[in-house]
Amino acid sequence: MAPRSETPPGSLGESPFIPIADEAPDNAGHRQRVRERFLKLGGDAFEDYELLELVLQLVVPRRDTKKLAKTLLKEFGSFSGVFSAAPERLAKIDGLGDTSVAHIKVIQSVAVRFGRDRIKLEKPLLASWSELIDYCRAQMAYESIEQFRILFLDKKNRLIADEVQQTGTVDHTPVYPREVIKRALEHSATALILVHNHPSGDPAPSSADVRMTREITDIAKPLGITLHDHIIIGKSGHASLRGLKLL
Repeated sequence: MAPRSETPPGSLGESPFIPIADEAPDNAGHRQRVRERFLKLGGDAFEDYELLELVLQLVVPRRDTKKLAKTLLKEFGSFSGVFSAAPERLAKIDGLGDTSVAHIKVIQSVAVRFGRDRIKLEKPLLASWSELIDYCRAQMAYESIEQFRILFLDKKNRLIADEVQQTGTVDHTPVYPREVIKRALEHSATALILVHNHPSGDPAPSSADVRMTREITDIAKPLGITLHDHIIIGKSGHASLRGLKLL
């Protein structure tokens, strides 16, 4: 039996899920060609499975990551769905072990942090609306339970803080309007943007969403706090209560 090579220091290999063996020349060549194509054309030229394949090369060495990428997309429905998936669900995929699952979640955290930094620049948050929506979708679109988060803004509409105030069930999150305003006063915020997700995927606001939003507005207004919007995030998109003229 031919001897197997040892895993080099710093390798991301994780036995027993991934055999420790020298990479086949054809696979190594394919990986090199994919990397060169990325450097030449950029990520926008890649299909989802191709970009995911490239990411997985960092996570799972010495393996055909094209097949794994397609398996993950089929299982979780989208590129974002893969990175937002719960670790226990990822661990059930053949070819992913504890270390590779951890690396996937690290990459998700990096993407979220990048998005948050883009909206924390010294400029009004309302002028960075597309970045805000991208950030909220990355944070919440694929969560399996509802989250209610608040973006606290200063008098120039710059972000002071972003906090998840409540988490709930698959279709309900308890929200207490007076607690929302209390927290705004603690931050010396003069404006708010409310955000929550619908795990069902449909971002259409419910009557309870509208009623709660109006209750917060009624308490905030006499205190000089403006509620700019309440955004609902779903897998299929987002809804703005102000855009729907419900606020």
